[in-house]
Amino acid sequence: MLIRTCLCLITRPAGGGDGAAGGGAGVSGDGAGQELLLGFKKRGFGTGRWVGLGGHVEDGEAGADAAVREVREEAGLIVPVRSLAHMATLRFAFPARPAWDQIAEVFHTTEFAGEPAESDEVLPRWFGTTALPFDGMWDDARFWLPEVLAGHRFDAAITFADDCATVAAVDHDAPSVR
Repeated sequence: MLIRTCLCLITRPAGGGDGAAGGGAGVSGDGAGQELLLGFKKRGFGTGRWVGLGGHVEDGEAGADAAVREVREEAGLIVPVRSLAHMATLRFAFPARPAWDQIAEVFHTTEFAGEPAESDEVLPRWFGTTALPFDGMWDDARFWLPEVLAGHRFDAAITFADDCATVAAVDHDAPSVR
């Protein structure tokens, strides 16, 4: 059984300010002049890595609703569900640890209220989209995150190597996994 998860990528113009007056939920351009909110994972799956905000989708919960809930729990931000654009569905396979297999719905928004605040799970921080900390993230991020930030919508299947840390294969042409 696949674990259902979600990620909510929040971007803003470089230099700060909240996203309350931000444009729509679409991503556009090359990302120059934009910042992405990531969280340094302090506990749980991915501890010690920079990650997108998100987590488990509860039984009966829509992915977008879970993304809104997770952002509030992890960083204290309020994101309107109507502002979320579904950008990708990623299927992660860990052949050496099948219990970690998961499917992630990836959403993007520029609309939020509040200031990111540290929680017991993550320490949030804004990064320029052209200077993301890929060396401190899950290895898969370098394959799909630039695509999403460039505004591309897609499905992909990502298989991790036996070390459960490095990517062994990426299939961008994977059939829909939603």
